[in-house]
Amino acid sequence: MQQFDLIAKTVASLGYELVDVERGERGILRVYIDFPADAVEEKGPITVEDCATVSHQLSHVFTVENVDYERLEISSPGLDRPVRTLADFARFAGHECTVKLRVAMPGTANRKTFTGILRGVENDKVGLEIENKDGAALLEFTLAELDKARLVPQVDFRSRKA
Repeated sequence: MQQFDLIAKTVASLGYELVDVERGERGILRVYIDFPADAVEEKGPITVEDCATVSHQLSHVFTVENVDYERLEISSPGLDRPVRTLADFARFAGHECTVKLRVAMPGTANRKTFTGILRGVENDKVGLEIENKDGAALLEFTLAELDKARLVPQVDFRSRKA
């Protein structure tokens, strides 16, 4: 079983969703978790306790499976969460997102990077509403054409109560 699949299976068994895995310098293994889309409203954001639970379980699994790492870090994906799967693009429809494509799309003046509002998924194509010189336009792309995508953080400091 591949490492990503092993981590995803373990994380899912605990009621979380694997967002990403990174290998860092000096043997650091970073695992980003979130709640599944249907549980976010009920459970809220990922807490330190959630990260500790996943860390404890993965440590045991890695020992049994002989996974090589020096230090394990578990984290929430943060405000600028990566968006990778069709389910992610559907889940975050209506949110602002920055997308980098592998190659420039026809009619985009050789651009590969776009920021716009996700409009969901239809027929395995992701829709991103972008602004160009002629006004709003819908950019459609497949996951095969995608290099990377991240949500644009939305922070409102004015709504904080004193």
